[in-house]
Amino acid sequence: MAEETFKSTVRLKEGLTVEAETRGHKVVMDEPQAMGGTDEGMNPVELTLSALGGCLSICASMFAESCDVELNDFSVDLEGDLDLRGFKGVDGVDPGFQEIRFTINIDSDSPKENIEKLVEVIESRCPVSDSLKRNIEINFDYKAK
Repeated sequence: MAEETFKSTVRLKEGLTVEAETRGHKVVMDEPQAMGGTDEGMNPVELTLSALGGCLSICASMFAESCDVELNDFSVDLEGDLDLRGFKGVDGVDPGFQEIRFTINIDSDSPKENIEKLVEVIESRCPVSDSLKRNIEINFDYKAK
């Protein structure tokens, strides 16, 4: 199968509020009031964690049957550490996540071996997890009016 390109348009609305749109679906992002925002939505780093959890969950749903796992319930608890000094421009401090941790919670009556196989498949095939683990190339340009 050929590569597929996914697209999103993100627009700064007012203050720190941002709206992302893809295929007619919209997500509002903002910062908490303590960071100068109006708390209209998740901030981008929270949305990154949520995207990872969403991708892991979708993979679980997509691959459970092939691993012979019946899911009664599935959730992911995620957390990540940022050193905000990097965001504020302190030299030598990376602005991105230092570490992301997550726990997959699976409620299933299926055999343990099947559940373990599903977890392996989820982790090996989740595009968001793979992207966060790799040093992917990011290219950008800008247009000024």
